[in-house]
Amino acid sequence: MSRRGRITVFVSIGLLLVAIAAVEVASGLSQEEPAAAEVVLPSSVLVAPRATVASLRGKPSIVHFWASWCDPCIKEAREFPKLAEQLGGRVNLVGVDFSDDHAGARAFVRRFGWTFPVLVDADGTAGERDGVVGLPTTLILDRDGRIVKRLQGPQTAAGLLKQVP
Repeated sequence: MSRRGRITVFVSIGLLLVAIAAVEVASGLSQEEPAAAEVVLPSSVLVAPRATVASLRGKPSIVHFWASWCDPCIKEAREFPKLAEQLGGRVNLVGVDFSDDHAGARAFVRRFGWTFPVLVDADGTAGERDGVVGLPTTLILDRDGRIVKRLQGPQTAAGLLKQVP
């Protein structure tokens, strides 16, 4: 094969790999958890009732980490009241305000009409232990409170419904 032919093959393979990576990013990153760890939840409450690991057991759960200063979080925020309605109590839904100021978080919740439980992780400790490295991050939990999927980036109600076990 000529030098030009080899270069063409290498460039084609490189472009294919870039395209595959772009599709993964565009679809909202989803990671299966290799060894399901139990979720860590903060104890401070922004919207009652307080959700605990024990209170989540028995149903699958969606735990959503967000912040009022996060643009992608703002773009997806209207999806969560719809999601709460569609879940109809079959699945727990919990929001976690991550590394945010209290006034901004309260205004965000009020603006988007969130009435499901929302906890406050003011210093980001719980999120760090749960592996949150960017916002928004949504954790899908099994009936035992173990993390089975980690979704990074904005989500839709329809997309999240498909992710719940």
